Amino acid sequence: MSKNREIEAKTLLSQDVYQKIVNSFPIKADFVQENYYFDTPDDLLKDHRISLRIRIYADHAEQTMKVPDLNPVQKKFHEVIEINDNLTHAQAKKLVAQKQIDFQGNIGEYFDKHFADQKNQLKLFTWSKTRRILMNGPQNCELTLDATSYPDGYQDFELEIENTDPALIKQVQTELEHDYSFTQTKANTNQNKIARASAHRK
Repeated sequence: MSKNREIEAKTLLSQDVYQKIVNSFPIKADFVQENYYFDTPDDLLKDHRISLRIRIYADHAEQTMKVPDLNPVQKKFHEVIEINDNLTHAQAKKLVAQKQIDFQGNIGEYFDKHFADQKNQLKLFTWSKTRRILMNGPQNCELTLDATSYPDGYQDFELEIENTDPALIKQVQTELEHDYSFTQTKANTNQNKIARASAHRK
C-alpha cells in the first residue's frame, strides 16, 4: 500500500493524434485495466472532489483513492494525493462482484478518519476498460496513452504526462502540441474519467 503526490497534465486527443503519438516513441509497457468506480448514492466523494476505484489487471489488482492535495506544490496542473492498497486478482473480482471496497488498508484508515459513518453506503456505480500504453517520451519523460471504453460502447483517447517536475511537464506538453498539432482547451484538458464513465453508462 502507498500514498504519493500525483502531478499530471491530461489531454483528450483525437484517435488520429493518439495513434501518431503511440507510433512515435518506445513502448515501456502495454496492458489492459478494468476500472470500477464507487461512491455513495448522494455523491459524497464527488462532492469532496475524491475518486475511488478498484483497478483489475491481468494478474493483480489494487484499489485507489485520489483526494485533494491540501498543500499543492504548484497550481498549473492537476495535483492530488493518491492512496493505494494492493489486492490479489481474486480479492478484487470478489469485491467487484459484491460491489464492495476492502477497508483493511490505507483507504480504510482514510474513511475511518473522515467518513466513518458513510463507508458502508459506498456503491459500485459505473466502470470503464482502458488499454494503457506507457512510453518513453521527449526528454525521457514518461507518457501515458489511454484508449478507454465505457458501458455504452463509447471510446475516447487521452494523453497523460505525469512527473514530479511541473516545468518538465509543461516543456514536454508544449513540444507534443507543436509536433502533433493539437491544443489544450478547457473542453479537452483534465477531464474527469469517472464523469465520462458516468455519462456513458447504459
